Amino acid sequence: MIVLGLTGSIGMGKSTTGAMFADRGALLWNADDAVHALYAPGGAAVAPLEAAFPGVVVDGAVDRARLAEVLGRDDTAFRRLETIVHPLVAAGRLAELDAARAAGVRLAVLDIPLLFETGGDRAVDAVVVVTADPDTQRQRVLSRPGMTPERFQAILERQMPDAEKRRRADFIIDTTGGLEAARDRVDQIMGIVLAPGWNWPDRTLPASGETSHEGL
Repeated sequence: MIVLGLTGSIGMGKSTTGAMFADRGALLWNADDAVHALYAPGGAAVAPLEAAFPGVVVDGAVDRARLAEVLGRDDTAFRRLETIVHPLVAAGRLAELDAARAAGVRLAVLDIPLLFETGGDRAVDAVVVVTADPDTQRQRVLSRPGMTPERFQAILERQMPDAEKRRRADFIIDTTGGLEAARDRVDQIMGIVLAPGWNWPDRTLPASGETSHEGL
């Protein structure tokens, strides 16, 4: 089974592109969705996070606003959060990949917002970077409810510059030209990586770093 890492800065169209891979039969695993499940009632992160940060659990689920408040006032809290959440995310990801491999799935796509920033690119066979021109990116992001230019800039400052992501990519999907062009590029990439005999140098699995924790 081929495993692709899918990443891209905010507003580039990464989630839409990931859905295109899934529509064509790939397993799509989303890091942020995995964290949401861990925080939900019955999630594996609920009890350990309440133990580490008393008061962040409300009605059986991690309250992201309360957790964000804790992270904002304690410089060591984020690292403690990572030591709890990242192993759980990694275990869930590996279990899903193992099940997919056993079921004969040929392609898995890991949607990881901070793939390069956390070393997650070493866990995959190749990296797909989704990009768009700066004007398109800005227009998309500022059209989101509650988004402001200041918040947009703060998010950009936490992310690796788009130019550096493109430089390090194995494949690039430019969504500036619209959905059809992106779909054509997805088809092209799948044709390449699923071709008989295609192989990419193995990468080393990182210890952690599956999600951005944006919007905690």
